[in-house]
Amino acid sequence: MSYVEETRLITKVAYMYYALAMKQTEIASRLDISQATVSRMIKQAETQGIVRITVNSPTGVYADLENQLCADYSIKSAIVVDCEYDDDELIQRHIGSAAAYYVETTLNKNEVVGISSWSATLLAMVNAMHPLARATNARVVQILGGVGNPSAEIYAARLTERFANLVHGTPVYLPVPGVVGSGEIRSAMLRDQFVQQAVALFDDVTLALVGIGSVEPSKLLASSGNVFSPDELKSLSDAGAVGDIALRFFAADGSPVATALDDRVISMSLDQLKKAKRSVGIAGGPRKTLAIRSALRGGYINVLITDRRTAERLLDHEALQKETA
Repeated sequence: MSYVEETRLITKVAYMYYALAMKQTEIASRLDISQATVSRMIKQAETQGIVRITVNSPTGVYADLENQLCADYSIKSAIVVDCEYDDDELIQRHIGSAAAYYVETTLNKNEVVGISSWSATLLAMVNAMHPLARATNARVVQILGGVGNPSAEIYAARLTERFANLVHGTPVYLPVPGVVGSGEIRSAMLRDQFVQQAVALFDDVTLALVGIGSVEPSKLLASSGNVFSPDELKSLSDAGAVGDIALRFFAADGSPVATALDDRVISMSLDQLKKAKRSVGIAGGPRKTLAIRSALRGGYINVLITDRRTAERLLDHEALQKETA
């Protein structure tokens, strides 16, 4: 077959497949060629530029940023939401809504879901969720101590209990503070049978839903009382900490920042978080960009739900490098 004739046939096959939406078997039958030949010619049409496939993203959809985040940070998925302003409350609502849809459409049966307690973004996610039509039999475990200031403690219970109800699962509470006074107190609390029931599930978490914090605590976390003193926070910064997940701190390169303060925290560890099949970081905003980047570099999350401006900052590696220099 001459080049001209072959090109004509390739074009005809491509037109029938893409413009007429015919199946490969139908094309093969119509043209009296094999289906393998049809498949090969469709690929040739793309290679030779006879067919050009473009995806026109609607306004507010950022598939290009999502794919670039996955490529640059070696994560399995990214969701970037449209948010015009760097306003924390606005970002929390937008990201929370996207996280709610993600959970509603991807939660499998019999999963062990780990959820961080003191996160305004996760609270926004729960507020945006709809009850699932199907039973999941999920176990929903609190992965950061939820006992604290009585006026704020409702948030931790609300997160865990409401989420479990929405997915028709069973809540497993962690009835201790996130930060205790000493390692001895922590050891004593870990002997409680109800605490042990929760902690025993940390290694079995299949879906972790976590906020990402900077060293300076959020308003919600600060109001809970589960925070370190200003001097202790300064010592963490001096040790190189730039962010935390469930009060487990890490440096700019993603490495854990190990200090004596770790012995006073009751939460899922960073190593346990990395073992989860899906560890979903739900965070955004300029105050958290460096912490998000560091969590990605450390491999603590493999799914990121964030806002457009934060995504763009995360992909501006030169600017981030200068910030950490």
